[in-house]
Amino acid sequence: MAPQMKLIAGCYEQIVFGYRVQTGEEKWTSEADFTHHAHTASLSAVAVNDRYIATGSKDETIQLYDIKKRVEHGSLLHHDGTISCLEFYGRTHLLSGGEDGLICVWNTKKWECLKSIRAHKGHVTSLSVHPSGKIVLSVGTDKTLRTWNLIDGRSAFIKNIKQNAHIVMWSPTGERYVVVVNEKMDIYNLETASVTGTITNKKRISSIRFITNTIVVVAGDEETVRLYDTDSLKCLCEFKAHENRVKAIYSITVGETLVLVTASSDGYIKMWKLDLEKIQDTPALLGEVNTSARLTCLGVWQASPVESSQQVEAEAACSQAQPSREETQQERKDHTTEEDSIKLVRTKKVEFAEGKFATKKRKAEETKKKKKLKSE
Repeated sequence: MAPQMKLIAGCYEQIVFGYRVQTGEEKWTSEADFTHHAHTASLSAVAVNDRYIATGSKDETIQLYDIKKRVEHGSLLHHDGTISCLEFYGRTHLLSGGEDGLICVWNTKKWECLKSIRAHKGHVTSLSVHPSGKIVLSVGTDKTLRTWNLIDGRSAFIKNIKQNAHIVMWSPTGERYVVVVNEKMDIYNLETASVTGTITNKKRISSIRFITNTIVVVAGDEETVRLYDTDSLKCLCEFKAHENRVKAIYSITVGETLVLVTASSDGYIKMWKLDLEKIQDTPALLGEVNTSARLTCLGVWQASPVESSQQVEAEAACSQAQPSREETQQERKDHTTEEDSIKLVRTKKVEFAEGKFATKKRKAEETKKKKKLKSE
């Protein structure tokens, strides 16, 4: 049985798209799975794990969706400003960064805000969790690179980088990390915390993705995508991916196939097959889909390779409280069938404010307060 896979994309038009991917030997096809008017402003970030989709927006909210039950799960309202970055750490935590300078750590079982870190004096522009889950890197408009200890929520290291970086990312093994400032990408060694090399792209870099511990894919404000070796600092391959600038990239492994997914302002999402043994060859186009929207962010959902009993046991172990009989019955009601509408089912709207349940009335009051403060 082919693994389940869905393309998730956000756009300026306030909509989140979901496309179900059908894999084949040579060509892959995509069909609409859901569309949802997620926010009241353009989407700025999306993060996906094997259970949830989280989307961030300029409307200052994070919207949650249970992709397995196909229901809207609620909203997180802790930030005051645009949500600039989102990242899941496995099944247990979601990290968010915003223009308010905060990094929030959320528990994905009860969706409580476990930590709210005053990370930067300016905006938080990007964050990246170490593979160990113990530390997180962040960059912001205060021209600093900061390392945070997630166990106690304290700053472990601060480096002045003299410019406003907009991307930071760990390598898959966590032995190195990269910091992007405009078209330049500095490679850092974890042990020395020093720059080992710099790669300069032809245009401002918009998105990066490690496909191995040393090879990174770079997309910028142009149609071309490039693959760089962070050891030799050389460009291994470049190819024209779209007719307009590439806004976001993502990489996944499906079976034995390494797949690069690209999203562009031209509205297309494309899937490319990468061959690491022939890395200098132009990747083969597996499939594409036209969203007819101005895309801003991208994620890819994959069904967990081990569902069944092991997943149930793992999720039960993480739970601190067993659901009541009434909750179990409600969960059964929330399930949908394949014959249901391709749009996400809207359940009773539940808001999460600062880790606590909030009613619509409370949300309205908070929105009113924010508008009053801004007007003053």
